Amino acid sequence: MLRSLLTQLKASSVELNYGRPIIAQWAKNRALTNSDTFRVLDLGMGHGTDLQNISKALQGSGIDFELYGLDTYRPSLEEAAQKNINAKFCNIEKDTFPFPDQYFDLIVANQVIEHTKEIFWIYSEVSRLLKPGGAMITGVPNIASFHNRIGMLFGVQPTNIELLGPRVRGFTAGSFKKFIETDGYFKNIELKGGNFYPFTKPIANFLAWLFPKAAVSIFMLTERTVKPGAFHDILNTRFFETPYYRGPNAKSL
Repeated sequence: MLRSLLTQLKASSVELNYGRPIIAQWAKNRALTNSDTFRVLDLGMGHGTDLQNISKALQGSGIDFELYGLDTYRPSLEEAAQKNINAKFCNIEKDTFPFPDQYFDLIVANQVIEHTKEIFWIYSEVSRLLKPGGAMITGVPNIASFHNRIGMLFGVQPTNIELLGPRVRGFTAGSFKKFIETDGYFKNIELKGGNFYPFTKPIANFLAWLFPKAAVSIFMLTERTVKPGAFHDILNTRFFETPYYRGPNAKSL
């Protein structure tokens, strides 16, 4: 009964979970400080909505930009070709991303990383592709959201990581910051929240701004530092009881 009530309450504001305006504004801010062609890559681009929003935000700014996307769903790749998106097939959990080193100014992964196991490989490829000072925007459901905290008091599984569901990882703002800043390859520079169940849009927007760590979704803007090397190298000095993927040329441990 409680889960059914939560589902009904969230229906009117669910679009806020995707943080589209946050991503577009961050992208525009980064582009305005860029002197060369601004290249953006979307991991798991879907219909290319975030890339299109970024394109609209940059129209008329005088900024040269190029839009790229990766996905495994063939219809999405075909759709992207009609939207001036340079889209390529890629399984981001096991394939080398098909671009040269330090090629991108901004990489976006919105509502994607929570579906993946191989986050060390994914962010290692991100660390390779981003220019020093380039940025990554990560948007994920927040396991510590206000509505999840209330639900867990009554023994309800967090709605964003159901066992019978598509997501395999749970994130909080603090856990992501600890993960991404490990060994100094990245520096998280800004956090914002999207939506706040069970409130209506105006109130949800205000509460997500005021308490981003309790919002339904969290969005992190992360800069690539000048540290050389690949992010998955942190696995060389730490042991986890999971055989994380390190790339096609990695030696077995």
